[in-house]
Amino acid sequence: MKKIFVHTYILLLLAVSFSACKKTIKNDYLNPEKVTSASISGFFTGMLNSDRVRPAYWNLRTFFFPQISVYAQTTAFYNAGQSYQPNDGYIGEYWSDFYYPAGNGSGPLGTYRTMQTAFAALSAADQDAQKVYMEAAKIVLDERAAKMVDMWGDIPFTQAGSLETTSTIKNPVFDDQKTLYYQFISDLDEAATYFGSVKLASNVQSAFNKADILNSGSLLKWQEYANSTRLRLLMRISSYDEATAKAAVTTMLSNPTSYPLIDGGNVGSYSPANTDILLQALTTTTSSTLSSALTEIDSYWAPDYKLNTVMLPANDPRIPVTFNKNGNATYKAMPVTYGSALQDTAFNNYSVVDSTTFLNNIKCPGIVITASEVNFLKAEAYERWSLGNAADAYNTALTQSVYFYFYLNNLGGGSTSPSATDIATFLANSNVVYAGTTQQKLALIYTQKWVHFGFLQSDEAWAELRRTKYPALTFPKQTLSTLYQYPPTRLPYPSVETSYNTNYSAVKSKDTPTTKLFWDVN
Repeated sequence: MKKIFVHTYILLLLAVSFSACKKTIKNDYLNPEKVTSASISGFFTGMLNSDRVRPAYWNLRTFFFPQISVYAQTTAFYNAGQSYQPNDGYIGEYWSDFYYPAGNGSGPLGTYRTMQTAFAALSAADQDAQKVYMEAAKIVLDERAAKMVDMWGDIPFTQAGSLETTSTIKNPVFDDQKTLYYQFISDLDEAATYFGSVKLASNVQSAFNKADILNSGSLLKWQEYANSTRLRLLMRISSYDEATAKAAVTTMLSNPTSYPLIDGGNVGSYSPANTDILLQALTTTTSSTLSSALTEIDSYWAPDYKLNTVMLPANDPRIPVTFNKNGNATYKAMPVTYGSALQDTAFNNYSVVDSTTFLNNIKCPGIVITASEVNFLKAEAYERWSLGNAADAYNTALTQSVYFYFYLNNLGGGSTSPSATDIATFLANSNVVYAGTTQQKLALIYTQKWVHFGFLQSDEAWAELRRTKYPALTFPKQTLSTLYQYPPTRLPYPSVETSYNTNYSAVKSKDTPTTKLFWDVN
């Protein structure tokens, strides 16, 4: 096998970047304002167009559902004795999809390196016109690279993609995870500052509008995206380095005009389609990929803790648009402790995920970050550091989550909406109401954020579960695996990297399923 982990040939990158874009992308988002033959805007569109962001079959079926969703318990899983064992080939494909466009991901790092090279060759005037693409691409790269760190720890980054930038092939070092995280936090601050002040010429803005399939050219949304992702990363390091996180978050939350967020403003004006950062589906004419991905490996049962312990006692209004009774009289989830033999005979007696919202929803978007998540992060910061009204932020986050899941249901053909009375009753339920000690309140925030993430954001759910240790899930011991009797605290490096990168020796001692990430200190 070639050294596919970073040694990307430029012709391959060019070919795959554009062939990965669907016909509708090519038709709708060609850049009419090209200043060179190497279109930075075209690469930018290709970078955004990722089936590792959308809920596409391959990402869910091979990466999320058999591994990440199991570790986060955001889906049910077949309890057959080795359920926590990672699949080297599948995690290797996800790994490779970050470094170069291999067909399912957009290769954000390799694509960004190619953009850097093309940008450096431009005149000063052209660089000024094209900088908006580089700043937006940097936000996307940092956000996706942070996910890589959250799953593996140290990763090749600063030296990765050397062929695109220096025309040389070299084995990249594994950068320190902490150093990378702090770099991402700084980069995102710089990018947000840029988008908060830049004024684009009309022709540049028009071209950016067409190339930007994520935020439709909105400079404000890119600023909010950068700030919100930075808030996510700051809160993730907040137990490891509370002083740094608290100072930066305090500055952000005390200056909302200078640091706008994806928080939806007031609930009355919240619209998921207009507020959240979502990568919309490319087509509405093919069958749903969610159905096959969920049913092929029995991920479609309702998760035990989510339905039985959290949602049912609270009479959660999201239940009817999240689950289906599966022909039974009531909603109920199969106990996570059932072994495979019992699962095989009992699954018809238990609820499954909803068909309209998920199984048959061909319009389901990829979720980058939502207002609900941001308000849960704000609620945590307010509660821990007395920066604001934590109860209001928490209630806003819960309300937005309800609206968000009804929005997904409506995309799939549903026609109902939650009433104000239903939401008020929900927020007043004793299982949800914001009350108790600080730790009890934080437990509410963490648990409800985990519910909100669901399986569509299993990567974020797993990261936050490891950081906060909430909810307090039960993981049955797996008897057919030695290293993976319980979920790992990080993914193992795939053989596609360890077999070829000689710098792997420097991190080999850390490559264990029990090695914690630097921010995992609780």
